[in-house]
Amino acid sequence: MPLRSSSSGRTSRDAVHHPVFARYYARVSVAAETRMGMAGVRDRLLAGLSGRVIEIGAGNGLNFGRYPSTVSEVVAIEPERLLRQLAVEAALRAEVPVDVVPGSAEALPVKSEAFDGAVVSLVLCSVRDVPRTLAELRRVLRPGGTLRFFEHGVGGGRAMSYTQRGLDRTLWPRISGGCHLARDPIAALRVAGFELGPYRRLLMPEKGPRLPTSYCVLGTARRPGAEGDHAPAEAS
Repeated sequence: MPLRSSSSGRTSRDAVHHPVFARYYARVSVAAETRMGMAGVRDRLLAGLSGRVIEIGAGNGLNFGRYPSTVSEVVAIEPERLLRQLAVEAALRAEVPVDVVPGSAEALPVKSEAFDGAVVSLVLCSVRDVPRTLAELRRVLRPGGTLRFFEHGVGGGRAMSYTQRGLDRTLWPRISGGCHLARDPIAALRVAGFELGPYRRLLMPEKGPRLPTSYCVLGTARRPGAEGDHAPAEAS
Protein backbone atom coordinates (compact mmCIF):
# COMPACT_ATOMS: atom_id res chain seq x y z
CA MET A 1 0.00 0.00 0.00
CA PRO A 2 1.21 3.56 -0.61
CA LEU A 3 2.85 5.36 2.26
CA ARG A 4 0.81 8.41 1.42
CA SER A 5 -2.36 8.67 -0.62
CA SER A 6 -3.48 11.89 -2.27
CA SER A 7 -7.15 12.32 -2.98
CA SER A 8 -6.58 16.04 -3.57
CA GLY A 9 -3.52 15.63 -5.77
CA ARG A 10 -1.45 17.82 -3.42
CA THR A 11 1.86 17.17 -1.72
CA SER A 12 4.15 19.35 0.34
CA ARG A 13 7.04 18.88 -2.06
CA ASP A 14 6.71 17.92 -5.70
CA ALA A 15 9.33 15.53 -7.05
CA VAL A 16 8.98 17.13 -10.50
CA HIS A 17 7.77 20.59 -11.44
CA HIS A 18 7.44 21.43 -15.14
CA PRO A 19 4.29 23.58 -15.29
CA VAL A 20 4.72 24.87 -18.85
CA PHE A 21 5.49 21.45 -20.29
CA ALA A 22 2.69 19.89 -18.23
CA ARG A 23 0.10 22.23 -19.77
CA TYR A 24 1.44 21.52 -23.25
CA TYR A 25 1.49 17.76 -22.66
CA ALA A 26 -2.05 17.74 -21.29
CA ARG A 27 -3.34 19.28 -24.53
CA VAL A 28 -1.19 17.32 -26.97
CA SER A 29 -1.75 13.93 -25.34
CA VAL A 30 -5.53 14.24 -25.64
CA ALA A 31 -5.26 15.15 -29.33
CA ALA A 32 -2.88 12.21 -29.91
CA GLU A 33 -5.55 9.72 -28.79
CA THR A 34 -7.20 9.96 -32.20
CA ARG A 35 -4.70 11.76 -34.44
CA MET A 36 -1.78 9.45 -33.67
CA GLY A 37 -3.68 6.31 -32.71
CA MET A 38 -2.65 6.43 -29.06
CA ALA A 39 -6.02 5.13 -27.90
CA GLY A 40 -5.37 1.83 -29.67
CA VAL A 41 -1.85 1.67 -28.27
CA ARG A 42 -3.21 2.12 -24.75
CA ASP A 43 -5.72 -0.69 -25.30
CA ARG A 44 -2.93 -3.07 -26.37
CA LEU A 45 -0.70 -1.90 -23.53
CA LEU A 46 -3.25 -2.70 -20.83
CA ALA A 47 -5.12 -5.70 -22.26
CA GLY A 48 -5.01 -8.78 -20.04
CA LEU A 49 -3.79 -7.11 -16.86
CA SER A 50 -5.34 -8.30 -13.60
CA GLY A 51 -5.06 -7.86 -9.85
CA ARG A 52 -3.24 -4.90 -8.29
CA VAL A 53 -1.38 -2.67 -10.76
CA ILE A 54 1.04 0.20 -10.23
CA GLU A 55 1.36 2.81 -12.98
CA ILE A 56 4.48 4.98 -12.94
CA GLY A 57 4.25 8.47 -14.43
CA ALA A 58 0.50 8.41 -14.93
CA GLY A 59 0.46 11.91 -16.46
CA ASN A 60 -3.06 13.22 -16.89
CA GLY A 61 -4.59 9.77 -16.41
CA LEU A 62 -5.44 8.81 -19.98
CA ASN A 63 -4.81 5.13 -19.24
CA PHE A 64 -7.31 4.97 -16.39
CA GLY A 65 -10.44 4.52 -18.48
CA ARG A 66 -8.84 1.66 -20.45
CA TYR A 67 -7.91 -0.72 -17.66
CA PRO A 68 -9.82 -4.01 -17.96
CA SER A 69 -12.33 -5.01 -15.28
CA THR A 70 -9.97 -7.79 -14.16
CA VAL A 71 -7.81 -5.11 -12.50
CA SER A 72 -8.83 -4.78 -8.85
CA GLU A 73 -6.88 -1.58 -8.08
CA VAL A 74 -4.50 0.87 -9.74
CA VAL A 75 -1.99 2.87 -7.71
CA ALA A 76 -0.90 5.70 -10.02
CA ILE A 77 2.31 7.60 -9.26
CA GLU A 78 2.59 11.07 -10.78
CA PRO A 79 5.22 13.54 -9.55
CA GLU A 80 4.17 16.65 -11.51
CA ARG A 81 1.58 18.75 -9.69
CA LEU A 82 -0.62 19.89 -12.57
CA LEU A 83 -0.66 16.51 -14.28
CA ARG A 84 -1.42 14.84 -10.95
CA GLN A 85 -4.44 17.10 -10.45
CA LEU A 86 -5.72 16.12 -13.90
CA ALA A 87 -5.06 12.46 -13.06
CA VAL A 88 -7.16 12.75 -9.90
CA GLU A 89 -10.05 14.02 -12.02
CA ALA A 90 -9.59 11.15 -14.49
CA ALA A 91 -9.52 8.65 -11.61
CA LEU A 92 -13.00 9.75 -10.54
CA ARG A 93 -14.31 8.78 -13.98
CA ALA A 94 -12.55 5.40 -14.17
CA GLU A 95 -14.44 2.12 -13.85
CA VAL A 96 -11.69 0.51 -11.77
CA PRO A 97 -10.48 1.94 -8.43
CA VAL A 98 -7.54 4.31 -8.98
CA ASP A 99 -5.51 5.92 -6.20
CA VAL A 100 -3.37 8.83 -7.46
CA VAL A 101 -0.23 9.25 -5.34
CA PRO A 102 2.62 11.80 -5.43
CA GLY A 103 6.07 10.28 -5.58
CA SER A 104 9.28 9.68 -7.49
CA ALA A 105 9.91 6.75 -9.83
CA GLU A 106 13.31 6.27 -8.20
CA ALA A 107 11.79 5.88 -4.71
CA LEU A 108 8.28 4.46 -5.01
CA PRO A 109 6.15 5.02 -1.88
CA VAL A 110 4.80 1.45 -1.79
CA LYS A 111 5.69 -1.87 -0.20
CA SER A 112 7.84 -4.52 -1.88
CA GLU A 113 6.19 -7.31 -3.90
CA ALA A 114 2.79 -5.63 -3.52
CA PHE A 115 1.66 -5.65 -7.17
CA ASP A 116 0.71 -8.18 -9.82
CA GLY A 117 1.42 -5.78 -12.67
CA ALA A 118 3.18 -2.52 -13.48
CA VAL A 119 2.76 -0.05 -16.33
CA VAL A 120 5.20 2.51 -17.75
CA SER A 121 4.06 4.61 -20.69
CA LEU A 122 6.42 7.27 -22.10
CA VAL A 123 8.15 7.43 -18.72
CA LEU A 124 11.65 5.94 -18.99
CA CYS A 125 12.65 8.76 -21.34
CA SER A 126 12.25 11.34 -18.60
CA VAL A 127 13.18 9.74 -15.27
CA ARG A 128 16.42 10.97 -13.73
CA ASP A 129 17.85 7.48 -13.11
CA VAL A 130 16.67 4.64 -15.37
CA PRO A 131 18.48 1.77 -13.56
CA ARG A 132 17.15 2.90 -10.19
CA THR A 133 13.62 3.26 -11.57
CA LEU A 134 13.68 -0.25 -13.00
CA ALA A 135 15.14 -1.61 -9.75
CA GLU A 136 12.19 -0.03 -7.94
CA LEU A 137 9.76 -1.65 -10.38
CA ARG A 138 11.36 -5.04 -9.73
CA ARG A 139 11.08 -4.42 -6.00
CA VAL A 140 7.37 -3.63 -6.00
CA LEU A 141 6.34 -6.41 -8.40
CA ARG A 142 5.66 -9.84 -6.98
CA PRO A 143 7.88 -12.64 -8.37
CA GLY A 144 6.53 -13.46 -11.81
CA GLY A 145 4.71 -10.12 -11.99
CA THR A 146 4.16 -8.43 -15.36
CA LEU A 147 5.56 -5.13 -16.60
CA ARG A 148 3.81 -3.50 -19.55
CA PHE A 149 5.73 -0.78 -21.36
CA PHE A 150 5.26 1.70 -24.19
CA GLU A 151 8.34 3.86 -24.64
CA HIS A 152 10.15 5.86 -27.28
CA GLY A 153 13.90 5.84 -27.74
CA VAL A 154 16.87 5.63 -30.04
CA GLY A 155 16.20 4.50 -33.60
CA GLY A 156 16.04 5.38 -37.27
CA GLY A 157 19.61 4.68 -38.29
CA ARG A 158 22.93 6.45 -37.76
CA ALA A 159 21.88 9.95 -38.83
CA MET A 160 18.73 9.96 -36.70
CA SER A 161 20.45 8.54 -33.63
CA TYR A 162 23.18 11.18 -33.99
CA THR A 163 20.45 13.84 -34.09
CA GLN A 164 18.73 12.35 -31.05
CA ARG A 165 21.94 12.32 -29.01
CA GLY A 166 22.75 15.88 -30.06
CA LEU A 167 19.33 17.09 -28.93
CA ASP A 168 19.72 15.23 -25.64
CA ARG A 169 22.97 17.07 -24.95
CA THR A 170 21.47 20.48 -25.68
CA LEU A 171 17.95 21.86 -25.52
CA TRP A 172 15.54 18.91 -25.71
CA PRO A 173 15.40 17.88 -22.03
CA ARG A 174 15.04 21.53 -21.01
CA ILE A 175 11.98 22.18 -23.17
CA SER A 176 10.37 18.72 -22.84
CA GLY A 177 10.08 18.09 -19.14
CA GLY A 178 13.35 16.17 -18.84
CA CYS A 179 12.62 13.88 -21.80
CA HIS A 180 15.56 12.17 -23.56
CA LEU A 181 15.41 10.91 -27.13
CA ALA A 182 18.32 8.45 -27.34
CA ARG A 183 17.65 6.08 -24.45
CA ASP A 184 17.23 2.37 -25.20
CA PRO A 185 14.37 0.93 -23.12
CA ILE A 186 14.86 -2.66 -24.28
CA ALA A 187 18.53 -2.69 -23.34
CA ALA A 188 17.73 -1.06 -20.00
CA LEU A 189 15.12 -3.71 -19.18
CA ARG A 190 17.58 -6.50 -19.95
CA VAL A 191 20.30 -4.96 -17.79
CA ALA A 192 17.79 -4.51 -14.95
CA GLY A 193 17.11 -8.26 -14.93
CA PHE A 194 13.62 -8.31 -16.42
CA GLU A 195 12.69 -11.23 -18.66
CA LEU A 196 11.43 -9.82 -21.95
CA GLY A 197 8.25 -11.20 -23.41
CA PRO A 198 6.78 -10.22 -26.78
CA TYR A 199 7.53 -6.70 -27.89
CA ARG A 200 6.90 -4.74 -31.06
CA ARG A 201 8.68 -1.74 -32.52
CA LEU A 202 6.39 0.86 -34.06
CA LEU A 203 6.41 4.39 -35.39
CA MET A 204 4.39 7.25 -33.95
CA PRO A 205 2.83 8.62 -36.01
CA GLU A 206 2.63 5.56 -38.24
CA LYS A 207 2.42 7.72 -41.35
CA GLY A 208 4.03 11.05 -42.04
CA PRO A 209 7.47 12.47 -41.29
CA ARG A 210 9.91 10.54 -39.09
CA LEU A 211 10.63 12.62 -36.01
CA PRO A 212 13.25 12.08 -33.29
CA THR A 213 10.36 10.99 -31.04
CA SER A 214 8.86 8.54 -33.55
CA TYR A 215 10.76 5.35 -32.65
CA CYS A 216 8.71 3.46 -30.08
CA VAL A 217 8.44 0.00 -28.58
CA LEU A 218 5.37 -1.67 -27.05
CA GLY A 219 5.70 -4.85 -25.08
CA THR A 220 5.73 -7.02 -21.99
CA ALA A 221 8.38 -8.06 -19.50
CA ARG A 222 8.25 -9.87 -16.19
CA ARG A 223 10.06 -10.00 -12.91
CA PRO A 224 11.70 -13.43 -12.68
CA GLY A 225 9.99 -15.83 -10.33
CA ALA A 226 11.57 -18.70 -8.46
CA GLU A 227 15.10 -19.74 -9.35
CA GLY A 228 15.10 -21.66 -12.60
CA ASP A 229 11.81 -20.12 -13.73
CA HIS A 230 12.57 -18.49 -17.06
CA ALA A 231 10.25 -17.17 -19.78
CA PRO A 232 11.41 -16.94 -23.41
CA ALA A 233 11.97 -13.49 -24.88
CA GLU A 234 10.40 -12.66 -28.20
CA ALA A 235 10.69 -9.74 -30.56
CA SER A 236 8.80 -8.65 -33.62
